[in-house]
Amino acid sequence: MQSRHLIVAAAVIMSSAACAASAVSARPHSGEQVQISPPEVRRTEPPSVSASADELEGRGDTLRGEKAYLDALDYYRAALAKKPGASQLFNKAGITELLLHRFREAAKDFERAIKYDHDYADAHNNLGVIHYLQKKYGKAIKEYEKAIKARNDSASFYSNLGAAYFSKKDFEKAGIYYNEALKLDPEIFIRSSRNGVSAQMSSPEDRAHFDYVLARLYAKIGDAEHSLLYLRRAMEEGYKGIGNVFKDAEFASLRKDGRFTELMAARPLGIPE
Repeated sequence: MQSRHLIVAAAVIMSSAACAASAVSARPHSGEQVQISPPEVRRTEPPSVSASADELEGRGDTLRGEKAYLDALDYYRAALAKKPGASQLFNKAGITELLLHRFREAAKDFERAIKYDHDYADAHNNLGVIHYLQKKYGKAIKEYEKAIKARNDSASFYSNLGAAYFSKKDFEKAGIYYNEALKLDPEIFIRSSRNGVSAQMSSPEDRAHFDYVLARLYAKIGDAEHSLLYLRRAMEEGYKGIGNVFKDAEFASLRKDGRFTELMAARPLGIPE
């Protein structure tokens, strides 16, 4: 019996050696594996019981900026314990929950913020984002409209409303609200907020259509450079309605630009002949 165990052990050792040799020979591919990161852990000291609500909120803001979201939540909750009903704290906690992809908890925080301040535009907008991420576009639209009613000078509110209509494939209304956003902030589509979320595109065709809409909007305000940039993207992504660029009134001035002529003549990859 003992000899049999030794034979089995030797076989295991030889098998392990063979596997090790195989791993060595395959080493050029060893950098291609995917590793799942461990869950985020708390990285700082717990909130001080003697700190004021404002001090706790400020520390929470700093931690959120450092992407220490769990720690930031601890500080916001501690601040709320000292300052119950503070709508801005519920809104900040909701944003942090959103960044952790805890959509249900985030929604509850935004709803609490609205409960204590019915006209809190940011909270209405942020609750709309939760509905948007859950593909509840009708509910998202209602919240964005409430945000705009409370404060109509935010480009982000109009952009979000446009995104919701775009996802509903109501491209005409989407264009109207994207245009309003662009009026308020000409760079709204060029840069993104640290707390931003990506627009939901159900297909590559939608992505291409979105780029064409942006190209048309930038052409309308006379920004040829960005219009050409998004027009090229739409073409590369195979936008099927690209022929409209020769008919849409917004491109009238751009059609006189030599760069437009060169772009159309070059036919970037993705454009059918």
